[in-house]
Amino acid sequence: MFSLSDSMRYWLWMNPTDLRKGFHTLCGIVRQHMGRNPLDGDVYVFINRSRDRIRLLHWEPGGLVLYSKILERGTFGAPAGFQPDGSLAWRDLVILVEGVMTHGMTRRQRLDHLRKEAGKI
Repeated sequence: MFSLSDSMRYWLWMNPTDLRKGFHTLCGIVRQHMGRNPLDGDVYVFINRSRDRIRLLHWEPGGLVLYSKILERGTFGAPAGFQPDGSLAWRDLVILVEGVMTHGMTRRQRLDHLRKEAGKI
């Protein structure tokens, strides 16, 4: 069940990450490099070098969950609300994932492509 919300804390790992990595390796990054506990209920966000893939690692009752999004076209932008401590607000995560560009409040090209495809149906 998708269970992310604005009541959670989000942490962005700014270094490019090989997103072929699974649960254990991403947990290792959280522990060793971020100095946090992946089982604390917070959500950890990873983006690959080409910025066309994103993964969110989250512990919820019953086990770890890995959310993943791969773009068909375009890239994820830089998060607007990224804090020096690595935290990211829910609002900024949604803007990042949905492709909204904060300067000018436009959407990234990849969403224009999706709108055109939806119009064909």
